[in-house]
Amino acid sequence: MADFSSTAKPRLLAIDYGSKRIGLAKSDPFHLFAQSVGTFDEPELFAQLRLLCAEGVGKILVGYPTSGDGSANRMTAVVEQFIARLKTEFPDTPIEPIDEFGSSKKAMQILVQSGVSKKARGQKGRLDKAAAALLLQTYLDTQPR
Repeated sequence: MADFSSTAKPRLLAIDYGSKRIGLAKSDPFHLFAQSVGTFDEPELFAQLRLLCAEGVGKILVGYPTSGDGSANRMTAVVEQFIARLKTEFPDTPIEPIDEFGSSKKAMQILVQSGVSKKARGQKGRLDKAAAALLLQTYLDTQPR
């Protein structure tokens, strides 16, 4: 059996910030797969992040909203303020904004293609945590091994 202990890394986290709910995903220790953690309001998210950071987090990725042409949209300033709060609360953890354009739409397509029922897709938070996992998986897939 292969020994993976020497290649384990601090986990990466991804956040899909929404005005009602915030999706959170984490990587496995080898940075191969994204796993949904759940959806939270901001105080619950910060509590969850404190727990995860205590276990070791290498970076927090935050979905950065823009319009299709790359310009700012109505959520851009809101997310910038959220990132500022994150940096204040977690000063020792690198925080990196990543492009999230179209991530919710792609996450919905994945839920549909994977056979998730319309009723289940409509459950509060389902799309938010799927979008966070998609953001993280996309990031992981673009990193050199």
